[in-house]
Amino acid sequence: MDLNYTPAQQAFRQEVRDWLHTHVPRQAFASYDTREGFEQHRLWEATLAEGGWSSITWPKELGGRGCGLIEWLIFEEEYWALDAPQRVNQNGILLLGPTLMEFGTPEQKARFLPRMARCEHMWAQGWSEPNAGSDMAAISSRAIREGDHYVLNGQKTWSTRALFANWLFGLFRSDPASSRHHGLSYMLVPLDAPGITVRPIRALNGKQAFAEVFFDDVKVPLDHLLGEEGQGWNVAMATAGFERGLLLRSPARFQRSAQKLVQLYRKHQASADRDPSIRDAVLRAWMGAEAYTLSSYHTVGRLNRGATIGAESSTNKIFWSELDLQLHETAMRILGPRAELVDDPEVHDWLEGFLFAQAGPIYAGSNEIQRNIIAERVLGLPKS
Repeated sequence: MDLNYTPAQQAFRQEVRDWLHTHVPRQAFASYDTREGFEQHRLWEATLAEGGWSSITWPKELGGRGCGLIEWLIFEEEYWALDAPQRVNQNGILLLGPTLMEFGTPEQKARFLPRMARCEHMWAQGWSEPNAGSDMAAISSRAIREGDHYVLNGQKTWSTRALFANWLFGLFRSDPASSRHHGLSYMLVPLDAPGITVRPIRALNGKQAFAEVFFDDVKVPLDHLLGEEGQGWNVAMATAGFERGLLLRSPARFQRSAQKLVQLYRKHQASADRDPSIRDAVLRAWMGAEAYTLSSYHTVGRLNRGATIGAESSTNKIFWSELDLQLHETAMRILGPRAELVDDPEVHDWLEGFLFAQAGPIYAGSNEIQRNIIAERVLGLPKS
């Protein structure tokens, strides 16, 4: 693997750096789990889009920059190095966007992708249901075709961004007689459609990070079906691959957290070194972030040579979710009893990150499910 950047890639990095240094907001935004913070982040995403940076790997005609994945990794490194605002439309740009490019009709791509890039459309996920969490094949919400539309009934829960978003993508059962992975369809649903009720769910930190969405005879046009009717599982697995693989959690995110962890350790080294295992934990967390970065570059190299990412994306998801836990648990150990002081400025971001990291092994498919996938589809082990 050649780890040297080309002159064009080096020039691209400088272009990214110059633009970000000029445009990244100096004042921190409110949490995007609040109405105020969500709007601040949305406007920032729109600013990124104006500069051509919101979706750099997309084709130019669809609102992107036409760059490759190496350029995306470079952009992420510069973005996170400046502690720029977190991306609030990642459900759309990083997950649904690539899925639309693969399965969407020309009309769907032209309609949805440019608006997504400009953040006129903010997207929520509609996967989990009260009786179908990590077992997504147990979905029971229905989308029954009637004439020129589908009628949606059922409930989605733990829907990320649904409280403030205006669109939702998700799986619905379009064949009432089907079961498990069969008879599911992938739908694009406007959240202001009659018959939809959105209720907030409070997270561990008290913020409204999620919502449950109820569908009562909601009518959705036929052209809001993504892919073929009854083949939604295949479409959803493509989205899950983007979520578990490279796109949702770039390595730069964890490199930046590892840098901050080292700085935190050095600041509190006298007290931290009373427990020698803390120093080892800091080193392991830093090495984990570097290993994830090298692995990501290796994966991009393979993709550029024509390879594809399949079930192995599950190993990626396990690694980054457990790395995130390791980084924040180590920070909590360094801070000691102060880690519980919500109003302490030094503690705040680490505590927020620690609480969010607890969800990492659950969302995007629980790590227990990912280990089953690895055992069966990567290692070829028999089912128990």
